[in-house]
Amino acid sequence: MRPWREGPGDRRSYHHGNLKEALIEAARRFIAERGVGGFTLVDAARLVGVTPAALYRHFRGREALLEEVAGRGFTDLAERLARALNARGTPLERFTRMGEAYLAFAEEEPGYYAAIFESRGLAQPGEEAGCRPSPFDLLVEALQTTFPDGFGGVAPRFIALEVWALAHGFATLSASGHLPKGPGVPDKYELLRAGVLALVHGAAGGPRS
Repeated sequence: MRPWREGPGDRRSYHHGNLKEALIEAARRFIAERGVGGFTLVDAARLVGVTPAALYRHFRGREALLEEVAGRGFTDLAERLARALNARGTPLERFTRMGEAYLAFAEEEPGYYAAIFESRGLAQPGEEAGCRPSPFDLLVEALQTTFPDGFGGVAPRFIALEVWALAHGFATLSASGHLPKGPGVPDKYELLRAGVLALVHGAAGGPRS
């Protein structure tokens, strides 16, 4: 359910008691449309239909609101990766499916995705609320399960960082419209799968297929 209902003109009013959720949704939408630097607290207040002073009952300032948006996105991404990791299939199939989930998240939730990298990043396991593993922890876990023999003495964390960098690169190129398209050109999911397999098989000393 949306945290607000349609109001007059371009402004929106919030259901009583849901101001915090309405502000988070407003910030997420602004970030998706304008980028992290493209909105102010005044913008969010105007969209929700309250005075800027009302925002400070829930957030100390713009950065606190941005942190909240990033935290929501961080949780969403971790849940998507966990579902891919725990789905049916071989360990290798589940591992490559995590890459697909990552790209889908970046495409479907650009506001969350941008907020995550502006405020906290992904390679910070243990910082999110509670005891749930971070997306980076899940990636390391998947690597260790998929390649139990290891990577010739190289720590799985380093391989995980390389895989993450590859996925982030494809997501960024796709979002900016710089990823080549056309007849015979693989899509970003196929490109990521091929790149990840080449990277991890090479690191493990196996065939690059």
